[in-house]
Amino acid sequence: MVEFTTEPFELDTFPPHAAAARQAVDEAGLAAAVGPFGTGAEGEADQVLAAVTALLRQSLDAGATRISLQVSVLGRTDDTAAPEGDRP
Repeated sequence: MVEFTTEPFELDTFPPHAAAARQAVDEAGLAAAVGPFGTGAEGEADQVLAAVTALLRQSLDAGATRISLQVSVLGRTDDTAAPEGDRP
């Protein structure tokens, strides 16, 4: 899952950088949900990573001055996060 917000905030219009971010997520085939503090999208790991790359490039090209994002792995517990030999 990826959650993101682009800035600068524009309350009167939907800024081009926000549209570019949403387009990147849509084109990656992710299920997106727009919330009051950002947008979240879920999908398979490869889809999410590809969407994040496109989101960053396209939003910055469209005028974003800051992009905040968080990527989370859903449905995995600490016991399955990494093989025991790979844990720190």
